[in-house]
Parts: sequence; structure tokens; C-alpha cells
Amino acid sequence: MHIIIIQIGVIVLALTFRGGIHIDDHKTTEHCVITDMPAPAVVYIPVSQHIGAPCIPTVHPGDTVFRGQKIGDAEGLTCAIHSSVSGRVRDIQPIIDAMGRKTNHIVIENDFKNTLDPSIIPFSKPLAEATPEEIMQVIKNAGISGMGGAAFPTHAKIASAMGKAKKLIVNCAECEPYITANHRLLLETPQFVIGGTLIIMKALSIEEGVLAVEANKANAIALLKETVKDKDMLCVKTLKTKYPQGDERQLIYAIDKIEIPQGKLPADVGRVVFNAETCSKTYRAFTTGLPVIDRIVTVDGDCVVKPQNLRVAIGTPFSDVINYCGGLKERPAKIISGGPMMGFAQWNPDTPVIKGTAAILVLSSDSVAKQVKNSVCIHCGNCVRVCPMHLMPNYYSMYTRKGLYERCLDFDLMSCMECGSCTYICPAGIPIIQHIRTSKAKIREKKNTKK
Repeated sequence: MHIIIIQIGVIVLALTFRGGIHIDDHKTTEHCVITDMPAPAVVYIPVSQHIGAPCIPTVHPGDTVFRGQKIGDAEGLTCAIHSSVSGRVRDIQPIIDAMGRKTNHIVIENDFKNTLDPSIIPFSKPLAEATPEEIMQVIKNAGISGMGGAAFPTHAKIASAMGKAKKLIVNCAECEPYITANHRLLLETPQFVIGGTLIIMKALSIEEGVLAVEANKANAIALLKETVKDKDMLCVKTLKTKYPQGDERQLIYAIDKIEIPQGKLPADVGRVVFNAETCSKTYRAFTTGLPVIDRIVTVDGDCVVKPQNLRVAIGTPFSDVINYCGGLKERPAKIISGGPMMGFAQWNPDTPVIKGTAAILVLSSDSVAKQVKNSVCIHCGNCVRVCPMHLMPNYYSMYTRKGLYERCLDFDLMSCMECGSCTYICPAGIPIIQHIRTSKAKIREKKNTKK
């Protein structure tokens, strides 16, 4: 499907997918230049910030650490963690993280000297001479994971796509409302994103890369096209502004009209997708040696005095970030880690920023959807119409309410990506996405009990 967009007399074909919804984007920070926020007095770095096994701390209370020093690692599917400040390890303690899990956090007191770990040096070879194994090792040592929110270890994603992926797609869609971190990244340091893309393409022996950007970022599209015009391996594609355009399955369909079969991965259809900031962090790791010790965070919402885009040290409490933005105008109804559609509401304002924290949203009651008690389905079919996975969310809600969780499996429950489009469009105000998450949790709980 193509949508025609006219921009100053130029006809542009915007690529898209079937389903999805149009949301007020609230991109109020799109003109806010990324500002470096000073690291706080204390950082709280969780040992698990990624899909896979938690890291095992390699430091102990009382140890002195450098900025960028590896402080946790493990074997298998995992992602190393590093200190975002120099200072002293005060404690290793269990704290509730942004996902609601009790996870060990390495608590480090900042000495404000910013002493860099001596082992941090640029990669010693030109990219042309680097082997795929060397590239993956640099990425693994830097603790790079999916920075768009999924947080899958990047080295493992590259390894799983080797020999299968023929095209790399850089996800620059940023389709969630409010979030503009990637938009600013593309405008301010496009060479980092493009450089990281070429590094990952080299590791995968891929000769075709696509930077996929939504049409509401016209300035970024123009800049990227100018930047890659001499690079035959890369091109820029314009996507229709629609949610959830940033999901990798929707991206692949929009660009190549390929549907990924149930239970398969993008690599199984010859594609691999990486987030723009993931590519940027890859480039930085190669050119400076710096691991993931910070990330760009959009801070927004009608309760925030001065919404902006910040580069924040990993482990910084949300409360410190909000205070840096001038504090709050009024008492918030909800604090969200991530976007309003797929993010997670926070009960603790001191939750620390992690690798997957793309945004901190602080919303008043006027900006939060009102809960409808005992709402009843009116059988309008809107949820089915907008589902980007072509599922039947109405049945998930019905069976969950009746406690018939496993009946949802008859309607392919586990293919649901939990984008929230069904809940957003429901005129009856039924919390369909919560019913879906409840059924999934109950099914997994029962499965684990049988083991």
C-alpha cells in the first residue's frame, strides 16, 4: 500500500501497512536540541536491562569504579552493564525496576571526576579489515542492546541473522506519541546512525540498507537523503505517519510487502531491523570505545515545566530527570516509562533510567484516558479493523473476563504485539490490552507450574 503525500510540489510515496491507527502525535519536543544532563550524585544500575539472563555483578560494595567500566556480565543471552560514573560502589540491593520486577541494582556514589576506564579505546582496525566476529565482540563488550525498547542484545541479534538476512532496515519511525529522541538524533548526528548501520551491515555481509522514516520527520528525511547520496548501499524510505509503524513486522511489510509467518523472525524472510540509536551506539563504540552508559530520553507531558530531550546517564532516577526539567506544574496522574501506548506506568518516581528508557512522560488527569467500569462490548468491530496483526482482540477480552484464558490461544493470542491500538479505538472504553496481558500471564503461569 502506498500513500501519496505532496510536499512543496513534490509527490512522495509513503509506504504503509494494513490496520493501525492515527493518533495525535504530541511531538512538542521535536525542536528541542539534545542536552547533556549532568550525572546525579548516586546512580542505580540494574543488572537486568535487556532480554535474557541478568548480569552477575563483577564489583563489590566498597570498590572504586571508573566511568565506562564493566560492572556486570554473564554467559549466554545477556548484555554487559557498565558504570555511567566514576566513584565508589555503595551497595548491591534489590529494587523494583521499571517493569515492576525486583532486580538487583548496583548503587554507585558519583565522585564527579568522570575518570574514564583505561581500557576504553577505539577499535584498532579500519572497518574494511574487521571480521564479523571482531565486530560482534566490540558490540558485545559495549553492552549494546535494542534501544527502541525491546532491549534484545544486539550481538545475539546479529549472530542469529548471519547467513540469512539480505537487507538491513534502520527503524527511524518513532511512531509513539510524544517521543522525539530518535528524530533529534537523526538531525544532530546522522553520521553516527549511518556509520553504525554500515558497521552492522559489514558484520552481516549485507549490501543493502534502508533507513525507514515516518513522513512527519521531513527535515530528517531530507538530511538523511543528502548524507547517503554517495553511498550506493543505503537509501531512505518515507513511511506513512501511522501507529504502530515502528513495529518490525509492519516495517518489513511496508517496505517490501513481505509478511513474516507466525513463529518466524525477520531473518527468516531475509530481513533484520535495528533501532536508530542502536546503530548510533554501535558507531560510538567503534570510534571511541565507549560502552552504553547513557541514552537519549524525551521528557514530556503536560505536568512537566520544561519538556526537552536529554542525554541521561544510565541509572539516573526519574525524579532527578524531572527536576532537571524544572519539576512539575501540578500533581501528576501518571508517570510512564516509554510512550503512552506501549510504555509502563510507574509507581515509584525514583525508578532509574535504563538502556530501554526512550521517554519519561508525566501526565495530568486531563491527559489520561478515563476508566469505564463494567463496560460492555458493542460489537462494532473497530478493534479487529485496526489490529496490525489481523487478530480478533474482541475475543481475547471476552474470554479473559470469563476466566477462559486458554481459549484465547484458539485465536492466536501469542501473536499479539500489545501495541494497544484496540484499546485506543474502543468506543466502550474496554481495557482490551490489559485483558490480553492478563491471559498471557495466566497461560505462562500455568505452563511454568507444569514444569
